Amino acid sequence: MSELLAIENVTSGYGESVVLDDVSLRVNEGGSLALLGRNGVGKTTLLITLMGLTRLHGGTLRWRGEDLARLSTHERARAGIGWVPQERSVFPSLTVEEHLTAVARPGPWTIERVYAMFPSLASRRRNFGGQLSGGEQQMLAIGRALMVNPSLLLLDEPMEGLAPLVIQELRGIILDLIATAQTAVIIVEQHAKLALALTENALILDRGRVVHQSTSAQLLADPATLHRFVAVA
Repeated sequence: MSELLAIENVTSGYGESVVLDDVSLRVNEGGSLALLGRNGVGKTTLLITLMGLTRLHGGTLRWRGEDLARLSTHERARAGIGWVPQERSVFPSLTVEEHLTAVARPGPWTIERVYAMFPSLASRRRNFGGQLSGGEQQMLAIGRALMVNPSLLLLDEPMEGLAPLVIQELRGIILDLIATAQTAVIIVEQHAKLALALTENALILDRGRVVHQSTSAQLLADPATLHRFVAVA
């Protein structure tokens, strides 16, 4: 597989405050990465650094070999990076269909395909974002990101606050995306074992630095490392 994203020695944060320190990672076309660590170690900051919403103090970000840092946030989305933020960012006054059509770009992901993946959204296409349940809002956030037709999908705590049945449904959907859609995925998830079961590779952050990189299978087989740096199931 060819290299899609390369982060080399990246230091970033907010204003003069540094959160990430000398972080490096790579994701191939169609690859999948579980980004793990305790709360506050820089996982979300890494995702929003990829979206151009932090200050880059040092290092390089390369997208298909080209400099990603020079692109604005909307240009990064146009280049093929889809983002599902932790807070979902669903607009209360827009309908489900308006959320999806507003960001649509040409490609295999169409509104019909999103509705086929999320039938509950199809039945509520005329409902406003503020009328949806938490699980429906999460599905809408994922569907909206897919309508960008991304080559890389960034998922920030996609299971947070959801009922167990909805988690199982979303787990199947994310697994299907990784297995069949040829879309690379970086997933930030507090359910570490769930994230590792979905992905090929794993990276653990601690205090803004990379403290572990391996395949997901290797990390699953290393409970001591999981307990030391993640300490959640």
